[in-house]
Amino acid sequence: MKTDIESLEAQLNDLDAASRAGALSALLTLTGTGEIALPAPADVVNMHAHTFYSYNGYGYSPTALAWLARRQGFSAIGIVDFDVLDGVDEFLAAADAVGMRGTAGMETRAYVPEFATRVINSPGEPGITYHMGVGFTSAAVPAGGIEARRILDTMRTRAAERNRGVVERVNALLDPVAIDYERDVLPLTPSGNATERHMCVAYVRAAAETVPDPARFWAAKLGVPQAQVATAIDDGPSMQNLVRSKTMKRGGVGYVQPGPDTFPSVEEVHTVIEACGALPTITWLDGTSEGEQAAEELFGLLIGKGAVALNIVPDRNWNIKDPADKAVKLQNLYDVVDLARSLDLPINVGTEMNAYGKPLIDQFDAPELAPVRDAFLDGAYFAVGHTALQRAAGLGYQSPWAKANFAGRAAANAFYTRAGRAIPPGAAGLAAVRGIGPNPDPTDIISMSSRRT
Repeated sequence: MKTDIESLEAQLNDLDAASRAGALSALLTLTGTGEIALPAPADVVNMHAHTFYSYNGYGYSPTALAWLARRQGFSAIGIVDFDVLDGVDEFLAAADAVGMRGTAGMETRAYVPEFATRVINSPGEPGITYHMGVGFTSAAVPAGGIEARRILDTMRTRAAERNRGVVERVNALLDPVAIDYERDVLPLTPSGNATERHMCVAYVRAAAETVPDPARFWAAKLGVPQAQVATAIDDGPSMQNLVRSKTMKRGGVGYVQPGPDTFPSVEEVHTVIEACGALPTITWLDGTSEGEQAAEELFGLLIGKGAVALNIVPDRNWNIKDPADKAVKLQNLYDVVDLARSLDLPINVGTEMNAYGKPLIDQFDAPELAPVRDAFLDGAYFAVGHTALQRAAGLGYQSPWAKANFAGRAAANAFYTRAGRAIPPGAAGLAAVRGIGPNPDPTDIISMSSRRT
């Protein structure tokens, strides 16, 4: 039986959607018969996990991530994909099915002209910031969102054009090894949203099939010792990272310095997010760049453009070998959490999983995270509360109902955090919210939900 369960869990990552759905149904059947025991939820969350609709280092689909979270006893999980909303519906449906609190988001890079001379959180790229939306309820832009759909389409088209340019330049460097974007890269994705990591997978495969001694080939082309390449080849993800760093990142032949026209503006990204009733979210790296050292200025600017939350990847700020580096980044983490509190910015955290070897979840019991743990959990439940209420009744954080009922962000944040904790997970929670009527009093939501937990 163990082998059957493992086979079904592997099938959750199949590129065929029907296969994924069938595997989840079979696993839920085994759960119902007691052959799979699911643990009680613990106070751990991962609200920033990429899926294979952009790139997940473990190959996880949205369905697989919902199942993983329930199987391992997370309290909540959120997906965040690059430039697309393709996995939103699948993920939220899977979370409903397994009885999991879930949120869905999108990440992109945006241009901030006010910081044009300062690096923010995209290393070596002044004026460019990673930026997010959290709390989407569907992959479809609502009716009337014509401009939002246009921006989303442009983002996808720009990404594909950048990728094709990278392939053309890297092909010239790696001759006789070459890949075709349509033939070799796009089939690695379920919906044609390829990333640099997909291209690296294709190049490593092409070299293995084309040249008699791949280690010697890569050593010569990348300018690194052959022994280093041989070690990396034995660890597939390390080899992909090596190819990416030497050919596609800053200094590599495939890299082109971005400018004002390379990525959308923050305002354009917010147009998409707000049209979908989701939450524009600032992202923060580690506080060491010139732009992030001016975090109060930066956050104030982005709040003025509509941002209402903050995303952090905690593992980058405390799980560090060098003691001096760790001391600086850990203090920066504490400082930015304090700043977020003062600005009424709920905090979204997660490990990304955008490369193999990254943890599936943050170490919430680590002593270093004790001062910020409650803020991280509150931020997760805030996003969950918004998502559940928006999905069930159109009562999310950006709704007219919220604006009529809460005087300012602090009051709204407190309500949606309490709602996220109180509303039962999965389909049961949505049904409970739908049962309270179209224009409820906020206290009715909390008391109604509390009685059902």
